[in-house]
Amino acid sequence: MAISTLLGPLFVLLLSTALATTNANTEGDALYALRRAVKDPQGVLESWDPTLVDPCTWFHVTCDSDNRVTRLDLGNGKLSGRLVPELGKLERLQYLELYMNNLVGPVPEALGGLKSLISFDLYHNNLTGPIPSSLSSLSNLKFLRLNGNRLTGRIPRDLTKLGSLKILDVSNNNLCGTIPTSGSFSKFSEESFMNNPRLEGPELMGFVRYDVGGDCK
Repeated sequence: MAISTLLGPLFVLLLSTALATTNANTEGDALYALRRAVKDPQGVLESWDPTLVDPCTWFHVTCDSDNRVTRLDLGNGKLSGRLVPELGKLERLQYLELYMNNLVGPVPEALGGLKSLISFDLYHNNLTGPIPSSLSSLSNLKFLRLNGNRLTGRIPRDLTKLGSLKILDVSNNNLCGTIPTSGSFSKFSEESFMNNPRLEGPELMGFVRYDVGGDCK
């Protein structure tokens, strides 16, 4: 009886340790995928050693008490290259700060899996392609700043469902179509959308169709 009493807590401890190690490995792999995808002339990511089990020891990475990644602070790091979909595996990430670099290519749809995200800052890069509609799944998002890129296509109407959104900036891109005005977008001024030459609006509900203009890409 005494042995079984001891084995119970021991099993829980071993299971918890195994899960923590698995999470650390998964998140470390996701972050290292980013390191492989970018050029790093300033050595900002030099401490990102894939042989270390725990990425919480890496510079510019912040973790919670469970050793889960909650912040990625790589703003103004002179990084160039592409974002990787593996970042969508960082389930507890709250702050994704990759502003003022030279990132190119699309914003991966997989980043819609960052369900804990509060701040999404990719401004002043050279990102192209559409704003992923998957970002509408980020129910905790308060700050979405994608300004100063070369994004194209329509502003996904589903983004108006982001009830927690306080700051939106998609200015200085090449977006097209009309500006949604329903839901959370009703509180944003035209400054959030300025300098998109092909963007029309704001959308007049009941008068202007959202999908007007079939050549919007």
